[in-house]
Amino acid sequence: PSDEELCALAGKQRPKSKRDRRVNGVTDDKPLTVPRDIDLHLDTSPITAVDALVLRYFLDYQWFVDFAVYATAVYIFTEGYYCLVDPQKEMNIGVLWCLLTVAFSIKVFFTVMRHYFRSEEGGERSVCLTFAFFFLLLAMVALIIREDYLEFGLEPGLAGVSTNLESVLKQRGWEWTLPLAKLAFKLGLVALCSFLGACLTFPGLRLAQMHLDALRMAADKPLTQVLLHASFLAPILVVMMWIKPISRDFLLHAPMGKQRVQIMSDSAYNTARLWTIVGLCLLRLAVTRHHLQAERVPGWELGFRQSRWVPAHPRCPQVTRIYCYVSVVSLQYLGPIILTLHCTLLLKTLGHHSWGLYPEPPPLPLAATASPPPSGEDGEDVRAAVEQITGILGGIFTPLFFRGLFAFLTWWVAVCQLVTSLFGFYFHQYLS
Repeated sequence: PSDEELCALAGKQRPKSKRDRRVNGVTDDKPLTVPRDIDLHLDTSPITAVDALVLRYFLDYQWFVDFAVYATAVYIFTEGYYCLVDPQKEMNIGVLWCLLTVAFSIKVFFTVMRHYFRSEEGGERSVCLTFAFFFLLLAMVALIIREDYLEFGLEPGLAGVSTNLESVLKQRGWEWTLPLAKLAFKLGLVALCSFLGACLTFPGLRLAQMHLDALRMAADKPLTQVLLHASFLAPILVVMMWIKPISRDFLLHAPMGKQRVQIMSDSAYNTARLWTIVGLCLLRLAVTRHHLQAERVPGWELGFRQSRWVPAHPRCPQVTRIYCYVSVVSLQYLGPIILTLHCTLLLKTLGHHSWGLYPEPPPLPLAATASPPPSGEDGEDVRAAVEQITGILGGIFTPLFFRGLFAFLTWWVAVCQLVTSLFGFYFHQYLS
């Protein structure tokens, strides 16, 4: 609104010239102020791509979302192709696209977090470091819990990798120390978990604020509120699905009076878990507009609630400033969803699970076999060497290892979202 419109709403008269603003020969340079409770109504306008081109991180956001959509489409096409043709020696390009999406997701998180570390104020940096240390301790605790309680399958996978690698290296006369290799892998995994926790700190805190604002905006829409609550509590269900006593053991041996009844098989439970995570990701995507709109509207309303009288001139810049964060907010909201979805897709494919639409593929052999390449022409030697290396790597990194690794990463991303969003909910609800 212009100054004249604000003066009309406030019941004040705007001086039109410097001579009108002179009091006893002295010019009054005080800014125009209006009461905060004026009847001001701002019109909404949709954000277009042309408008957002000037925003920081918008190109990163557009490129990242486009790549994630293409990767998902390639994966779906590849899954359909493998279901119909069942090739044995072809490389699964859907896995490659999903791996790139996971890497780019972490890169986007790091880019946004680096902005917090470069700010002059040290509050955001302290929050990231504090949560990084907290998640470091939490990851170490999670890795020492027995498989009877957290059923990632990471220990059997590491044991298989170490055994296969030991047999391969002994054929070449190299010594292999099993405990040091497992310790180094777990230390690297703990460091990755701490880094992911620091990157997901502010996305979780911002999600909590958007959730509260979205609930307030949807006060007269009970169905929307139910969807918002289900979306916010989705990580709790993901975390519980890997706690064996209350998930797999309960469904496979459900108490029914004095007897125990098996509701579903192991493979059916794995399939149901995959579909549940995919469904929860789609649910969060469905309420994206409500969350992002909630981030826009309360921003300018907050400026009018801060004091009794507010200056008129900063009103327009303050409203525009809220709009400038739309790219960062979108990255922080969509990034964890994309990361969780593609970790789940990798868990299905590399872990040799099934969607339930066709039988689960048989597991690959756990032992790695290496035969010397046959002698022949140069082209045949290169092809034989490539096949030998591929066979060795396929024997070392078995589906059991990938099943444990990506199950743990999927579970860990859900844990980070759960902890940070619940902390943000408590902070914005009771401390802010």
